[in-house]
Amino acid sequence: MHRRFFLQSSSLALLASWRPALQAGPPAEPMPRQRLAAAWRGRGADGIERDQVGVLDCDWAAGTVRVVGAIDNPGRAHGLLAGADGGFIAVANRPGRWLLAADRDGRLRQRLDLSQEPSARTLNGHVEADTSTGWLYTPETDPARGEGWISVRDPRSLRRVAQWPSHGVDPHQCLLDGDGGLIVANGGIWRTPQGHKVALERMAPSLVRLDARSGALLGQWRLADARLSIRHLAWTDDDSRRLGVALQAEHDTPQQRAEAPLLALWDGRSLQTPGARAPATAGGYAGDIAAGPGGGLILSGQKAGLGLWWHPGAPQRLQTVAELGDACALASFADAAERGVLIAAARGLARWHPRQAAQALPWPMPMAPDNHWVLLADA
Repeated sequence: MHRRFFLQSSSLALLASWRPALQAGPPAEPMPRQRLAAAWRGRGADGIERDQVGVLDCDWAAGTVRVVGAIDNPGRAHGLLAGADGGFIAVANRPGRWLLAADRDGRLRQRLDLSQEPSARTLNGHVEADTSTGWLYTPETDPARGEGWISVRDPRSLRRVAQWPSHGVDPHQCLLDGDGGLIVANGGIWRTPQGHKVALERMAPSLVRLDARSGALLGQWRLADARLSIRHLAWTDDDSRRLGVALQAEHDTPQQRAEAPLLALWDGRSLQTPGARAPATAGGYAGDIAAGPGGGLILSGQKAGLGLWWHPGAPQRLQTVAELGDACALASFADAAERGVLIAAARGLARWHPRQAAQALPWPMPMAPDNHWVLLADA
């Protein structure tokens, strides 16, 4: 299959619109090697196709990607969480029933099957860690009743130690806000026990803030359009305390989905769409979201193969910064000058930075990356 693989190497014109014009300066220093925890589907040494999670070593100077270690799984993984020690946690795709912890070389530390727990709940694909308490938080669903829950888990055993209602259905991702709150994206989509969407006319998405220690409800916000599912979350990298919310349009017609926004913003008081118009080819679907340069956000328009940059200095614009077949997983990184992003795509990964030349690396073997990945800390 032919896939486009093109990156815009710079977006200085947009930068100049919101702050003094930047000087290009001397060429950037060589990009240091980076390690990513990722999930993918590919063929093992025996030629059998399987779902895996593991660690990728990206050597930008050599122009290569190497699989450091990989773990076979019974199904797709979705969200991943980097640990302070260089390891990571991976969570099964909805409606999954397993999660695992691995070290920085992709070796399995711990795996938990939810069949070992008394409830029949399923995981919704994401996990968050509270460094102040040490607990993990996993959004989950009761498949019999459709209710959303947040499980509090022990990071050593991965077992549940407490549970709170998410005050919605289809809770997908959650993030801590730094002020004792846990922000939960209730996607609002009713599903069968197998995870298939039903009764879209009854959708009820919401953004919820819970007390991260007690689970008490501290606030709840909704968009005017109930067909905009609230999916993924990312904080901007500035002092605005602005949360970016990636949206998934579930309208009845392709035209309605094409006209739907990809992004909403929450400032602690209100949840609103900024009016940034997405390309119609994006189909109202943002696959991932990450912090971008200058207090902005990067979104992946997976259906259109686009990396899109929203910036508060041009709030009604989404600037295309990358064109990549099946672009989805994003990992934000920062150097001394500015923030950039790593983007996973069908043929490989790409690095975009507003002040440096773009670069792309091919996969070391045929592999289909999943929706999310994370940069790993140095050991």
